Amino acid sequence: MVHKKIRTFTATDQEQEMLRAISRYHGFSNSAMITSLVKKEFWRLFPAGNRTIRPDRGARVIDRPSERADER
Repeated sequence: MVHKKIRTFTATDQEQEMLRAISRYHGFSNSAMITSLVKKEFWRLFPAGNRTIRPDRGARVIDRPSERADER
C-alpha cells in the first residue's frame, strides 16, 4: 500500500523536514512556526507597518533606512 503525503502548501521533503526541525526546536506546531516566521519577516520589512497593518499601541518602532526604499 502506498501512503500519500497531504500538504496544504508546496514544499519539498527536505523543506518539510526543515520546518519540522525548527518547529520542534521552538516547541511550536508547524502552523504556528510558519505564522511566527511570516510575522518576523513582515516586521523586518515594514517596521512601522503598512497601509492596513499598524504596530500595536505602545510598540517601540525604530525607523531605519530600507534596503529597498525605492520599491515601496
